[in-house]
Amino acid sequence: MFTGIVTAIGTIAKAEQRGDLRLRITAPLDPARIEIGASIACSGVCLTVVDRGLRQAQAERDMAWFDVDVSGETTSRTVPGLWEEGAQLNIEPSLRMGDELGGHIVTGHVDAVGEVTRAEAQGGSVQIDIRAPASLAPFIAPKGSITVHGVSLTVNDLTDESDGGCTFMLNIIPHTSEVTTLGTLKPGDKVNLEIDVLARYLKRMQALTA
Repeated sequence: MFTGIVTAIGTIAKAEQRGDLRLRITAPLDPARIEIGASIACSGVCLTVVDRGLRQAQAERDMAWFDVDVSGETTSRTVPGLWEEGAQLNIEPSLRMGDELGGHIVTGHVDAVGEVTRAEAQGGSVQIDIRAPASLAPFIAPKGSITVHGVSLTVNDLTDESDGGCTFMLNIIPHTSEVTTLGTLKPGDKVNLEIDVLARYLKRMQALTA
């Protein structure tokens, strides 16, 4: 379980096809807090650590590396090209007892891929419009929560489309732009989307009582 509060930006140092895709990811994390078998969210995808170690010591924080296996199912349901060498990922280790729940409840299971249709500076922030498919539209609401590339965000506005999909607007503050990969998004970019878990269960309850 995660909160959508990104801890660090990681970089894919190596990608090797071994049946599944084996990735080595480097990130400014404390390697002592990374355990084999632990879950780490990588741009919104929950992955299992299969190896880890220390790359080098930095002035303030250690640079850790960890290996994960990405299945064909995962690559087919996430942003194309996300798992290539050199790609940057939003990193969040799983919650520990006593951690602050600063965002919202995030499972690390991507529901669909959305597309950025607008990215425009507004004051110090950036407004981003994202097109979501019809399968997700019923679960997205103004002032509700959504996870974009692993980042917990609030939907500011929403427009329903004639094909059943929707376009929702987000306001990305300067801090979020700096500490995540969202600051580099531009029209045409694809993003991993995860709907609010509460919306998921409410929709199911509504279907059963209809």
